[in-house]
Amino acid sequence: MLQALEPTELPVDAIEVGRITDAWGLKGWFKVLPHSADPEALFSSKRWYLQPTTQGKTAFSGTQLMRIREAKFHSDNVVAAAHDIEDRDIAQSLKGSRIFIPRSSFPTPELDSYYWVDLIGLDVVNRESVHMGVVKDLLSTGPQTVLVIEYTATDDAGQNTVQERMIPFVSHYVDDVNLQNKRITVDWQTDY
Repeated sequence: MLQALEPTELPVDAIEVGRITDAWGLKGWFKVLPHSADPEALFSSKRWYLQPTTQGKTAFSGTQLMRIREAKFHSDNVVAAAHDIEDRDIAQSLKGSRIFIPRSSFPTPELDSYYWVDLIGLDVVNRESVHMGVVKDLLSTGPQTVLVIEYTATDDAGQNTVQERMIPFVSHYVDDVNLQNKRITVDWQTDY
């Protein structure tokens, strides 16, 4: 067991935000692959919860708390250092570890900005109050983000089937995002 890690329970609001990909340098730093293009949650949180990789072998089991000393961008990578990890071999033993951070530790987003995790599961309705479906996922297409919405439709044989529709997540089509009411209102029709 690594002394730098402390066995713990995963917080109920924990979100997987990245994974450790490799050691970096000689003094115990490690590279992190964030699941977001804007890894602010990684930078702002000083308590990361690690779980072993689902593939391969990791130096620990169960959920472990790691106290972060520093996380930053270096070139095109995110790198981090933890308290009590000062050796490359120890950092290397963390390779593949999944990183979780409590949602309550995320920085407050700017006005009209949202964390994707907060949008997944929201109901989507159009201006006429027609239910368009539920946000299943989001896709980054470069210049914009797209809502992937799952809905149930009836096919020609009268069977219900699960379908997807995509709506660009831009102000031209999105009228309102109400996190409290778990609803997104869009200017979109079912036949688009």
